[in-house]
Amino acid sequence: MRTRTRVVSALTAGGALLALSGCGAADMTKQASPYANAGAKTVTLSVQSWVGAQADVAVAEYLLDHELGYRVDKVQIDEVPAWDALSQGRVDAIMEDWGHPDQEKLYIDDKKTVARGGDVGVTGHIGWFVPTYFAKKHPDVTDWKNLNKYADQLRTPESGDKGQLMDGSPSFLTNDKALVKNLGLDYQVVFAGSEAAQITQIKQFAKQQKPFLTYWYKPQWLFDKVPMTEVKLPKYKEGCDADPAKIKCEYPHTPLQKYFNADFAKNGGKAAEFLKKFNWSEADQNEVSLNIADKKMSPQDAAEKWVSENESKWRAWIPK
Repeated sequence: MRTRTRVVSALTAGGALLALSGCGAADMTKQASPYANAGAKTVTLSVQSWVGAQADVAVAEYLLDHELGYRVDKVQIDEVPAWDALSQGRVDAIMEDWGHPDQEKLYIDDKKTVARGGDVGVTGHIGWFVPTYFAKKHPDVTDWKNLNKYADQLRTPESGDKGQLMDGSPSFLTNDKALVKNLGLDYQVVFAGSEAAQITQIKQFAKQQKPFLTYWYKPQWLFDKVPMTEVKLPKYKEGCDADPAKIKCEYPHTPLQKYFNADFAKNGGKAAEFLKKFNWSEADQNEVSLNIADKKMSPQDAAEKWVSENESKWRAWIPK
């Protein structure tokens, strides 16, 4: 997750999910999908490593297959390399991007090999969170200016003599190390390794009612299982994150976007038309994500369940 500004992303818990995709995956940009550009009835989608993006892909795949007769191939690629794969036609679409202005300028404005695909319908936001049970006992912890006061309580063996700020995958773009330094915080950024590992750690802390400080993002189904309260960082202003080394502001709220290979956007037929229309709510995405990551449904089964219960929503996406 991000932008998952520079996150990101995505999007996990559970073996079923990891079988499909996970943080820290190998860079596959040099591997063309065996089905990419194989024919008019094949669509290749980039699968990002967080469950919200995987929910997007699962529902898109189900409808492309069952309603439009397309074969869908999925390729797992980290966020930034996915743009290069998209530009080269190794994938046709990225279904959820949290904001990569450098890539947008290079591939959309300069090379013109990537086209905008429209809003996903979900607004993403990255932030720092503490468990609500800790925030209720210590309300002032939700102001970043008071974090050093609680550093001792937030220490872990991994963070040494500093408080721990837990991040997910090193592949996510994050401002956290710069924020800790520039805000003068007595904290150490510690990477859990993946979204799934981070979720596991958060659940363990919550089960023991231990305090923690974590990088996290919305929308995300875990908030329904472990209520968390955001720590207020200095307000975001346009341009405050322009220099990654000098960042002192919170992450922005980002309408999540789809991006297409430029040729696919023009000549992708009903598949491209459908993906442009694909637009759902945070509640819809969280419902599918929860079924995948927490209830251990396969992405295909979670998508089928949502599709069977929400025809009034997705029917408008299907080209005539």
